[in-house]
Amino acid sequence: MSSLINEYRATEEAIKELQARLQNLSQDDKLQTELEFEGKLRTLMGEYNKSLRDVISIMDPDAKFNKAPKAGTAATGGKTRASRKVKQYKNPNNGEVIETKGGNHKTLKEWKEKWGSEEVESWVTLLD
Repeated sequence: MSSLINEYRATEEAIKELQARLQNLSQDDKLQTELEFEGKLRTLMGEYNKSLRDVISIMDPDAKFNKAPKAGTAATGGKTRASRKVKQYKNPNNGEVIETKGGNHKTLKEWKEKWGSEEVESWVTLLD
């Protein structure tokens, strides 16, 4: 039971400290200026039906969320992956031909399921 009292007193003390901090912040001129700016900016954004992303895009077109990381940047560790070659598969059973750069092709998956991956891979021709 005493631990509950201790928790209550500690929480009460933390609230007093936070209230004092809040009081100090509310008297800060810099905070008042920033709050005024934020209010005016939000009003202006609403007036022109613009989001924060829109504003950032206008003010900083090179902002991180506007573009995907470029190949060879820090996001990839400076390494670039070679582009995949186009593979053409010709099914000898029905003459159907598909072209793909990866293995995530619906028809290719169906063929591999039906005839086996090894067999289907024997039907491939690399295109440049």
